[in-house]
Amino acid sequence: MSFGRYIPELNVFQTVAAYGHSPDKKHSRVLPMPEDTRDHWATLWAEMEEIEIVNDPAQFPDVRKLCQDLGVDLNFSYTRLRLELEGRRIGELWLSIDRKNAYTAEHGDLVRVLHEPMAVAMANALQHSEVLRLSDMLADDNRFLHRQLSELSGGDVIGADFGLREVMTMAQQVAPLDSPVLLMGETGVGKGVVANAIHLASPRREGPFINVNCGAIPETLIDSELFGHEKGAFTGALSRKRGRFERAHGGTIFLDEIGELPPQAQVRLLNVVQNKEIERVGGTAAIPVDIRIISATNRNLQEMMQSGRFREDLWFRLNVFPIMIPPLRQRKEDIPALMHHFIEKKSRELKFHNKPRLARGAMDRLMAYDWPGNVRELENLVERALIQQRNDTLTFENLASSQLPHTKKAPEREESGFLTLEEMNRQYIKRALKKARGKINGPGGLAELLDIHPNTLRKRMQKLEIHYKRTRGKSGQFNTE
Repeated sequence: MSFGRYIPELNVFQTVAAYGHSPDKKHSRVLPMPEDTRDHWATLWAEMEEIEIVNDPAQFPDVRKLCQDLGVDLNFSYTRLRLELEGRRIGELWLSIDRKNAYTAEHGDLVRVLHEPMAVAMANALQHSEVLRLSDMLADDNRFLHRQLSELSGGDVIGADFGLREVMTMAQQVAPLDSPVLLMGETGVGKGVVANAIHLASPRREGPFINVNCGAIPETLIDSELFGHEKGAFTGALSRKRGRFERAHGGTIFLDEIGELPPQAQVRLLNVVQNKEIERVGGTAAIPVDIRIISATNRNLQEMMQSGRFREDLWFRLNVFPIMIPPLRQRKEDIPALMHHFIEKKSRELKFHNKPRLARGAMDRLMAYDWPGNVRELENLVERALIQQRNDTLTFENLASSQLPHTKKAPEREESGFLTLEEMNRQYIKRALKKARGKINGPGGLAELLDIHPNTLRKRMQKLEIHYKRTRGKSGQFNTE
């Protein structure tokens, strides 16, 4: 007995499932049919009766030729049952036996009775076959993406031989282990690239790499996003959902902006780090997870810990192997390699056929710049220059005008000669807030100007004790107070 179907558009016959002895035992599950017989087989498929009994296949030229091509003995009988489900043709059921003249009309009537359960069985077999096909596709896509990640960031980190040499040495030391890693450094220094490199150099490289920006998830959703939820756990929870930690099972989870986690999420994260298990929102069962945690921050977690905004026990759990990534202004020897990389990358993304060249003196200007936005600023600057000077050499003559507002000389503190980083951030945000006319979110708002998530920005302003409100002046425009 076997289930099969003819696929006209491909001109193949597919055996979906077979049980016991079958006349098609010698050929593969997908049998290409001769191209010159496509119309013939398509017609037979479309016009097949509900039941067909053949007691001597040698009497039918098409069947005889097919059996001869396959090397199948013609000494058999078969019965075919047309299978339909909900008015749609899905295939056919074959019953065969190794002798001629074996089936009668009574056998045909008995086979008709089996139509409904056999049609359901055929549909289930097709569904199973599709699941296996999609699973193979997913596995193949996963392997392809891993290869792409490896090509993009596995062992080819820009600056690994120069300014990031010490960072990459530490990354290679910790990569083979499962120890938590804490990446520290300013925004835009490439913490995500280093995290990726650690994952790809680890035994978990074939597992998932789940990137979570803790500052970009609303506080009301962060538990559900990280730990998942059960069906009915809250309004709108129409089905069970796996969280990011479950999705990272067998691989690595990268928690960027870890300092933005609210206290409740910090408690649950501590349980994950300590016990390697999570509990979905609305659930009661502990779910074990096999994960490697890499976290990153541009904030001073020790100060946050001392002020009670970050749990001390969580800090000690995450700070097992800290890696400080230096800002670009402290590793300017990496700028030439980064420039070459970004020009190649952005030219490809923008579909430019001719790669622009650097003008004389352009590299000197790039090396003299302080890069407050670090590598991210450099990448954006390259893309902007390519768009503006796509048919010319890249000069970067207006580089000084790209400097962020805080480069204007600020008054120095008498006791140290320098402002603290917190004071510089406070002054910079205040100036930018004035330029945004007190607007935080939306087009032209402060969050858009600073390229930062509004929720993260509001928390940072609260920490820096920056108070604001918007008032409408006589001109009808908003002013900041």
